[in-house]
Amino acid sequence: MIDVKCLASGSAGNSYAIDDGESVLLLEAGIPAKKIMTGYLDMISRIAGCLITHEHGDHAKGAADLAAKGIDLYATAGTFEGIEGIDRPYRKHVVRVGEQLRLSSWTVLPFESEHDCNEPCGYLIYSHVTQEKLLFATDTFYIPNTFKALNYIMVECNYSLPILNESIRSGLIPEQLKGRLLRSHFSLEHVKEFLAANDMNTVRHIYLIHLSGNNSNPDQFKSEIQRVAGKPVTVF
Repeated sequence: MIDVKCLASGSAGNSYAIDDGESVLLLEAGIPAKKIMTGYLDMISRIAGCLITHEHGDHAKGAADLAAKGIDLYATAGTFEGIEGIDRPYRKHVVRVGEQLRLSSWTVLPFESEHDCNEPCGYLIYSHVTQEKLLFATDTFYIPNTFKALNYIMVECNYSLPILNESIRSGLIPEQLKGRLLRSHFSLEHVKEFLAANDMNTVRHIYLIHLSGNNSNPDQFKSEIQRVAGKPVTVF
């Protein structure tokens, strides 16, 4: 089985790792590299690389230092344009939507996502060791693809529209922020629609990531997704 780990999830920073027993992929570099290397210390020798979805700091601020520490980075050309300070160009590997790449025991397929940045993407990841497929999608308000034979889903569940509206009414967040959230992040309502559009028969576990501090309810989100999908759910 693919082992999914999380050091940080949310607007303050994101860092995840997946381990198939042979090699490890880091997903995002949104916290300091020192914390990433320390947090995954027991897996460092097996890290095949770090996949980054887009250039925003909560997903990429540790990227340059990871490269300096010998970790290969994988992202779109547009994402790399927005990440400053990478002085190890040989650690930068450009990926393209729709083009597969092999990283040690993994095959990775980048796919299109929708966010307010330059050339974001998500990743469909297959382990040749466990023969399992994992979907990683975050910071997107829409996923144009559907997927078959998924075993694990790591998906953003940033906010719920009723909670967001209440946060605005109570003054927790400015109303001007609503438009950006609606066109840059995946809501609970979107997650339900996405799961309904995909074949869930082989899914073993769903991981909800990147929840908003003001506009989410972890217990509610877990309960509702479990009810809709009929699968175990973990909230990071």
